[in-house]
Amino acid sequence: MTIPQDPHLCIDLHCHSTASDGALSPAELVERAASCGVTHLSLTDHDTIAGLAQADAAARAKGIMLIPGVELSCLWKSRTIHIVGLDFDPETDGFRKALEHQNDNRWARARLIADRLAKLGIDDLLAKASEVAGGDVPGRPHFAKVLIEAGVVRNAAQAFKRYLGNGKPGDVKAFWPELPEVVRWITEAGGIAVLAHPRKYQLTATKLRELTADFRRAGGRAIEVSTSGQSSGDMGFLAELCRKEKLLASQGSDFHFPGAPWCELGRIMKMPDGLEPVWHSFRRPVLNPAPV
Repeated sequence: MTIPQDPHLCIDLHCHSTASDGALSPAELVERAASCGVTHLSLTDHDTIAGLAQADAAARAKGIMLIPGVELSCLWKSRTIHIVGLDFDPETDGFRKALEHQNDNRWARARLIADRLAKLGIDDLLAKASEVAGGDVPGRPHFAKVLIEAGVVRNAAQAFKRYLGNGKPGDVKAFWPELPEVVRWITEAGGIAVLAHPRKYQLTATKLRELTADFRRAGGRAIEVSTSGQSSGDMGFLAELCRKEKLLASQGSDFHFPGAPWCELGRIMKMPDGLEPVWHSFRRPVLNPAPV
């Protein structure tokens, strides 16, 4: 069940396309969202808005409202944290320059991952990973696919366990800006900064409270309370954090590819009552339709 109380709204504010590490093109993603009953969608590719134009054209054809989105990587106390930007102006010069800088960071990171995995003996590893990524910057999932195709590992789970997961050679984190800077980029572009999937960072409750407080002090305005792969207990804890820090509540499937029912577009657990949805604060607020 989705967060909105009204059955005419189905809002998904976190998903990915081939513009970053998703399996579907932006147009295919929108088509799938429409088939899942999504009415309002935000494409939040990692550190790029390259897919927004294609997604917007597809959304108009399908009658879906597309909200500009992006998921930016940053550092908080040397940990990689993801901040979703929503409802910003994609044409803001400063924001576009920041994304160019972030893209340079991603290429530097990709080159270092390839260098660290060079001992595996795969020729042109970076080029092959970039080809898997559609000619764009490859992320760890793209490197995993190359490792599978080269016969180094049997599947993606093994690739991450041996080479790409936390603490492994391909786990490169050092290229991201600090959290306050990323929040500032989003805010100065007129958008809303959202702390993405807080329970996925495997922080203790104390550390997560500290992160949320620092995020709010930096100008962050919302937190993802409902997202894929979390328990009802996790959601209750995040709802309390949301209330304590007086943040807006967001939701998103974090969809990357078909065939994973736990993170399908629009299939999001209903949030607890008493939270203020982030979409009420969009430049064009999304409000529940009046009862018929």
